[in-house]
Amino acid sequence: MKRQSAGLIRLVYVIGLSILLVAAIAFAAVGCGASSDVGDGGTVSTTAPADTTTTTEPPGQTTTTAPSDTTTTSTTLAEDTMTVRVYFSRDEKVSAASRVIPRTQQVGAAAMKALLEGPTEVEEQGGMWSSVPKGTTFLGLDIKDGIATVDLSKEYSSGGGSLSMMMRLAEVVFTLTQFPTVEGVNFKLDGKPIDVLGGEGIIIDHPMSRADYEDMSPAILVESPTLGNTISSPVQITGTANVFEAVFRVNIVDYDGLIIADKVVMATSGTGTRGTFDVSVPYRLTKAGLGSIIVFAESPKDGSPINVIEIPIILE
Repeated sequence: MKRQSAGLIRLVYVIGLSILLVAAIAFAAVGCGASSDVGDGGTVSTTAPADTTTTTEPPGQTTTTAPSDTTTTSTTLAEDTMTVRVYFSRDEKVSAASRVIPRTQQVGAAAMKALLEGPTEVEEQGGMWSSVPKGTTFLGLDIKDGIATVDLSKEYSSGGGSLSMMMRLAEVVFTLTQFPTVEGVNFKLDGKPIDVLGGEGIIIDHPMSRADYEDMSPAILVESPTLGNTISSPVQITGTANVFEAVFRVNIVDYDGLIIADKVVMATSGTGTRGTFDVSVPYRLTKAGLGSIIVFAESPKDGSPINVIEIPIILE
């Protein structure tokens, strides 16, 4: 093992460790988040009452009330719940978060409702926020021929400048396009189709895809694990990247700031074209506890770390 460079250690400790002290409790039962249970978003129309986004219990309560027996918890999660992702804003880019939800055939609708509930307290401490205006409610979702049409209340178009408008669109588009049955997203407000959003006049006159929000995506977007997840060796790390020659590095750092894994990763494409990555990273742990996954590219000019993303996690 070797000691992490001063710059990255500072990133881990300034941003990460204070968050993880809370995350260790709030996310103890989430697991690594790399689940095949994401589903396909559903294939039928689903409509919810206007008050479905009202939160009646603290975010993340599903995970904190899981039984302490790990075998029972694992069985319960497998049978009764499933894991989906929602996407919030972090450093003015989209960032993935995990949600454990009751198992359902209408998984796209469930993911939208989870998105509108906003980030947890731990995620907020980790720098995440929702660009979707408060008071926005989910009214319905229809998926047909690869296109999801989501119906939101008029509050969705209220307030904010062009960046806020673009980020709130990206959050919805990324959340719905995690499902293989969804290639693009159309929007309705209070049941009426729209092709322009808000006073800023953001044009959305075609099914919006992730490619429409490349500027809203970090150079390296880790989609699993997500902030606060518990991981074990080897950990499967997935996401997308648009970096020079498609190459970047993954470091796993333990509580003491030591690099316990260092792996070079190559995405399916890069240098102006976003590719995917799915890599297994083993590590040797001397003590379970807090840590971070750090992804970064190396500058083609001097080899220094660029496009650094740090994800606080729990190591076991």
